[in-house]
Amino acid sequence: MDFNDTPQQAKFRAKCRHWLSENAQYNASIGNDNSHKTLSTEDYVARARTWQKKKFDAGWAMLHWPECFGGMAASPIERIIWEQEESLFSVPRGVYEIGLGMAGPVMMQYASDEQKARYLPPMAAGEEIWCQLFSEPSAGSDVAGLRSKAVKDGDDWIINGQKVWTSGAHFCDYGIIVVRHDANVDKHAGMTFFFIDMKSTGIDIKPIKQITGGSSFNEVYFNDVRVPDSQRLGAVGDGWRVAITTLMNERLAVGDATGADVEEALVWAKKQDNQGQLMIKNTAVRTSIADWYCQASGLKNTKLRTMSALSKGETPGPEASITKVVSANKLQAIGNFGIDSLDMAGMLKTNDSNIHEFHDAWLGSAGLRIAGGTDEILRNIIAERVLGLPQDPRADKGVAFKDIPSGN
Repeated sequence: MDFNDTPQQAKFRAKCRHWLSENAQYNASIGNDNSHKTLSTEDYVARARTWQKKKFDAGWAMLHWPECFGGMAASPIERIIWEQEESLFSVPRGVYEIGLGMAGPVMMQYASDEQKARYLPPMAAGEEIWCQLFSEPSAGSDVAGLRSKAVKDGDDWIINGQKVWTSGAHFCDYGIIVVRHDANVDKHAGMTFFFIDMKSTGIDIKPIKQITGGSSFNEVYFNDVRVPDSQRLGAVGDGWRVAITTLMNERLAVGDATGADVEEALVWAKKQDNQGQLMIKNTAVRTSIADWYCQASGLKNTKLRTMSALSKGETPGPEASITKVVSANKLQAIGNFGIDSLDMAGMLKTNDSNIHEFHDAWLGSAGLRIAGGTDEILRNIIAERVLGLPQDPRADKGVAFKDIPSGN
């Protein structure tokens, strides 16, 4: 199969690369950029806003969106080409991906025309940042097990409850949220979906300190938060269907885990001493590096299959779930390798940037195996929807949510 660009795609790629070369905020580079780690959250968000606005003004912000919302109605494969080219530059990331990749498509599908005109252009321009409020302490992988409540009060809904692991909530302007409005029906049937102003009275955001030292995740508490019914997306009780739309877009928005990879492991093994000889001389080390190389090659070809589907106007299938399963586990193994190579000294703080990469990989990969769908959830998706295996038995099927046994 030929994965080379067509003449038209090659022309578009050259156009992308030229604009990025002329306008990217930082020097073009291949590899990990750690300059953002010295910035405060406020400074990094401000830098991301500037870059997003620059892309928007030039028409590059959301290529596949309609022109009326700030896009250029580009094809899916052109969107992939842009993302490939932008990834070669050290530009701010991690601020807009969830809003544009998940909230945007849901608003596009379910919001009114007036709401689309009001919210989508500022979202694309980077003027307003959005987050996703799904996970709860008792409903992480099982989103349908959520307990946050919404009670109708005239033309409004009153929301009470707690969300957790909400990326970027502390600097976001709006969010999409799914809550339970009826506990007397099946858990998938009693949910309703809204978009909310994150500055609303009654919302309390508490950042979670991560083991990596960052605080990108948050707990979000809702205490009698009033939301207009006009901000409901989908019908009452249609929350699960709307949430699935979000989660399907998440498979594209939350891709493979990035960080120390097989190249870094190979370079490290070639220079690191192991009891009098280089690590690369060790059979077990060479075997591990070969395994990671095979995994990286498999991931590359899986992405090429996705690109091939997009180039033919097709929608990538559930097989894309394998990307995060493999990449997150590979990242964790490579991080562990780098730390183990220094024996007990591997966990000590150091100014060596090479070890920092392995530290970050090992400390952050466990969370990546949860974010965007746990390993177990994604393996179930692959088993049921790709391999056609039977679904696991469900004890809660056909049972009213209030009657499902819980640990409370």
